[in-house]
Amino acid sequence: METRWKSSGQWAGANPVVTPPDPLTAETLDPLLGGVIREHKEKVVGWIRDEPGCWGFLAGQAVAACRRHVDRPLEEAERRLVWSRLWWLLENIKSRVAG
Repeated sequence: METRWKSSGQWAGANPVVTPPDPLTAETLDPLLGGVIREHKEKVVGWIRDEPGCWGFLAGQAVAACRRHVDRPLEEAERRLVWSRLWWLLENIKSRVAG
């Protein structure tokens, strides 16, 4: 029998104890999307300047980060949520820069 332990160090028996990742909510999305924005500042500047390809790149990176977080492909509604929240964050950055 394989030895399995809970993250607390307790014996889990024959069934592993797996904690599912946090669902995609504003509280979990904002740190993930903030990381994408920080890692790709040049693309954010390009998006503000309306340069071709910047939105698609950032949207793809955001979906990839969220996919890694939940450890599975995102459903269509989840992708739309990610894109919507990313757009909202970018618009806020844009308004602060322009303001």
